[in-house]
Amino acid sequence: MEDQVLHLLAETQSANEGPRKQGETSLRDLYTHEAFPVSLCSIASHTSVPPGLRQSALLILRTFVLTGWSSSLDGFKGTVLVNDSVKTQLRDVLLQIATSSDDDRKVKSTASYVVSKIASADFPDHWPTLLPTLLHTIPSGNASQVHGALKVLSDLVDDSLSDEQFFHVARDLIKVVYDVAVEESRKTILRALGEIYIAKRDIFTQANLLLAAVSVFRSCFDILETVMEVHKAAVKGFVDEALSAWFPFFIDVIRKPLPETPKEDEESTGAYEEWRGLVALKIQSFKTLMRIRQIFPGLLSPQSPALFSATWQELISLQQPYHALYIDDEREGRLVDADELPYSLDFLVLEELDFLQACLRAPPVRKELEAQLRSQSTPPGSDANSWLTQLMQLSVAFAQITKEEEGLWDLDVNIYLSEETSVTANYTPRTACGDLLIKLGEWLNTMTAEGLMNYSKNIYDTSQSWKPKEAALYVLNQLLSDYFDVHRSLSSEVANGFGNFVRFALEQEEVFLRARGHLAAGSLVKTSDHALDHMASSFLDLSLKSIREDPSAVVKAAAIRALQDYLQSLPEASMKPLQVPIISALSDFYAAQDPEDLAESDDLMVTLVETLRDALWLDTSICIAPGSGALDLLFTLASKAANNFQLTMLVNEGFQDIASHVAELGNDAYIQLCEKVLPSLTGAFDVGALTEENALTNLAAELLSILAEHGLEPLPQGFVGAVMPKLHRLLMTSTDGELIRPATEAVKYILVHDHKQLFEWHDGSGKYGLEVCLMIIDRLLQPQMDDYAAAEVGGLAAELVEKAGHERLGPYLVQLLQAVANRLATARQASLIQSLILVFARLSLVSAKDVVDFLASVQIGDSNGLQLVMSTWLENSVHFAGYDEIRQNAIALSKLYELNDQRLTQTMVKGDLIVPESDLIMTRSKAKKNPDQFTLIPFPLKVIKILIDELSSASGLQRGFPSTASPGMFPGAAGDNDNADDFDDGDDDDGEDWEDLDDSTGLDLGSTTMKKALMAWADAESGPGAGKERVPDDETQAFLVSFFKDVAQRGTGGFQGWYDALSAEEKSKLERGVAE
Repeated sequence: MEDQVLHLLAETQSANEGPRKQGETSLRDLYTHEAFPVSLCSIASHTSVPPGLRQSALLILRTFVLTGWSSSLDGFKGTVLVNDSVKTQLRDVLLQIATSSDDDRKVKSTASYVVSKIASADFPDHWPTLLPTLLHTIPSGNASQVHGALKVLSDLVDDSLSDEQFFHVARDLIKVVYDVAVEESRKTILRALGEIYIAKRDIFTQANLLLAAVSVFRSCFDILETVMEVHKAAVKGFVDEALSAWFPFFIDVIRKPLPETPKEDEESTGAYEEWRGLVALKIQSFKTLMRIRQIFPGLLSPQSPALFSATWQELISLQQPYHALYIDDEREGRLVDADELPYSLDFLVLEELDFLQACLRAPPVRKELEAQLRSQSTPPGSDANSWLTQLMQLSVAFAQITKEEEGLWDLDVNIYLSEETSVTANYTPRTACGDLLIKLGEWLNTMTAEGLMNYSKNIYDTSQSWKPKEAALYVLNQLLSDYFDVHRSLSSEVANGFGNFVRFALEQEEVFLRARGHLAAGSLVKTSDHALDHMASSFLDLSLKSIREDPSAVVKAAAIRALQDYLQSLPEASMKPLQVPIISALSDFYAAQDPEDLAESDDLMVTLVETLRDALWLDTSICIAPGSGALDLLFTLASKAANNFQLTMLVNEGFQDIASHVAELGNDAYIQLCEKVLPSLTGAFDVGALTEENALTNLAAELLSILAEHGLEPLPQGFVGAVMPKLHRLLMTSTDGELIRPATEAVKYILVHDHKQLFEWHDGSGKYGLEVCLMIIDRLLQPQMDDYAAAEVGGLAAELVEKAGHERLGPYLVQLLQAVANRLATARQASLIQSLILVFARLSLVSAKDVVDFLASVQIGDSNGLQLVMSTWLENSVHFAGYDEIRQNAIALSKLYELNDQRLTQTMVKGDLIVPESDLIMTRSKAKKNPDQFTLIPFPLKVIKILIDELSSASGLQRGFPSTASPGMFPGAAGDNDNADDFDDGDDDDGEDWEDLDDSTGLDLGSTTMKKALMAWADAESGPGAGKERVPDDETQAFLVSFFKDVAQRGTGGFQGWYDALSAEEKSKLERGVAE
């Protein structure tokens, strides 16, 4: 069979689609053949077979294993395709391939991955020899074998070892890895990375073993983090012992100077491999240190001064090679090897800058640095020997624009803007330097800005190139963005000092320095607390001039972006006269652009819309001024990029504010707005239909919904006639949820503001508005309509019932409510469920008994309507969003409770979650097999529980707002002190943690702690109690306080009995909430 399989593998790599697909199909057909996996394994083990086919065989085998090896694997298809004897054979051969002397790393890496998948199912019960074999191979094998064994071990640690298994082998495992690191360090570092193994296409060095060893050691911390939750003291003791040996190793690695930077034509030489190996090793060392800091900051803290000093010296030494490679030349960066390990110098600089930033927050480091600052008598940043000055020098050195960035930004202004607005995921040494200055500013406050100004003065007073000048203003920009976020201002002296640098930059020929001048000018004006008002007007004038006249697209874009800062920070009185010139400049800029280029320039379009929006907000009446093209420009920009989600959100946000303010000006102003925008919006519906531009139609529907939402009562005459034909057609034919939702909302708002005009309108076939609305609702309530698309139908139905009343609806009312109840039975999306429930909630506000009578008489499938609707209602109340909706729901539930209807009392609904005794992490597969279980409780008790939670949220207790509660409000209530422990974290971890642990590296989504935190947040957002963390709501709070006091005093609905059934925590929350 091997020959057959080999032939099919070759076909799967054919350039012709026919043979390739036929080969793939034929291979799948062989899955049930017992010899198939053995043949794949045999092909992979033959070094005479081309490497591409060997790797392909292993990739097919990986898919085969996931499909038919074990039911515990995620991709299992239901049938085990391999018997036990074949499994044993495959395990042995695959491990041999992964740990062989074969130097083809791609083949070995793929084999290692297959081994890890098998191990996740079979280890240790069916493969007890795996780990002992690896731990034996690592100290005794040759370089290639050890590298393969370490790769398998790394995959095993990442994917297969349980907490308990790791805990038993951790000491042996880490010792083996450490011995490799120390031994290879002796060979590699002290002897300049020793011997080089070259085999076929891949190059092995002793450094590969070091890298693999350090990588395995770092992976161990993921499991240690989990184990520590149960065995905290034991784990800390073990890690302390292990790190006492590893820390000297890491410091030695950091201090080891890099060899001379290889030239570009030396990349296939031993010198290049030596250099690359040490760079990669340093990177992994820093990654490991950062991981240790995240989990065991207290153990790393005593070592932080030595690590900080070594990193500082390393960064100083890397300035020259970094500049040579990336600032002055355009060498390729962000490189990774076959094991996905980074090895280029830019990655190393990035890791070191992040680690330096982390060390700056270590107490021992801070103490030493603060002592040095106190001993200085010169202004911050003026003493060349001061660590603050040197840190500024490092930041400016590594923040300079690289050759690659110059080329990219010259070609595409979008990339430049994405870097400036931080929407890119490209984290570089430049952005890391900005983050470093931000963290320094959070610590040293004004001293950071003063230090940067004094250091920048040295740069601007010399004949240095434009790049350090631009970099100094760049890091200033980043610092000022944080100042603005935390409402901090620059002193007048510092602001004016930087203002002079900005003025210089704006007068230079270099494009990126000029562009930086505009951006820095805007940031300075925004954060100087009017200290630069005397310069602001000239800066703003230069921005307007640059938008019209500057030959560089980058400078124009920067000037447009800077306008946002001026519009948001300068006095309104001084900006209003400039509103028309600003809008005119933006209009002229847009008119000069190539429409096709602009359509692909998302970031530039977003910047344009943001700036235009801010300009319109100066005085929204310009939108209805005779001859004004401001609103036309906004709609034109929107129409050119209607498929850009961020842009459409900005347009909607801008128009929301415009419509709101214009409506406040009165009926005449709103009529003028409608006359201006309705032709454009209705025309967009027609254009969208003709060109099948769904995004344009969707945007028009959203804008029309906003216009109708802010309508006055009554709406302008002819409003309904202008828009309802379009809305009717869309809502009766479209299946696009993004279109149906806003279109449904638009009809709802028309009903809210002028139901009379709607009911009097009729379409071309003679159907009046009421009938048209019923037809729309009927279509949206059909079970085949997507939940997302139908999400607003409940609001429309509730509004129609309210406005039309029983007299107009007649027999259609019962049919409508029956349809709503039926759709509720199949609804799954929270927004649709809330929408449908609110139909009954709003009716309950008027006549709760009629709602109960109706639901009790309805049969929905096999369930009684009352049981189904009330169960769904109470189960989903915790998910409700919107102040009005939450308030209406709370009042409606109180009305139902006050009925004291036996039919409701006998209705059993889902109560509290039954928490399992095990504290094991629940995976998705386990959750499917073991779904959450809940108690069953009577309807009135559930209502009381929900309203207590709503009272707690409305009064702000969920966010820790102060409580003035006193015990004894209810009979048998527990005082606050009984639950004091609920609000006490109780463990400060002995004060060992460094500050802001995760800020320097962002969220570590692989961290066990972070995963649990995110899952807890998700549970809070989607599980019981979701949606209740909001600011205080006085109206809802006042109602619920009155309700609880009233039912407690009168004993309504047997309140005392339900109160006794509450938990101690719920009683306490009620006590505090009522006492607010």
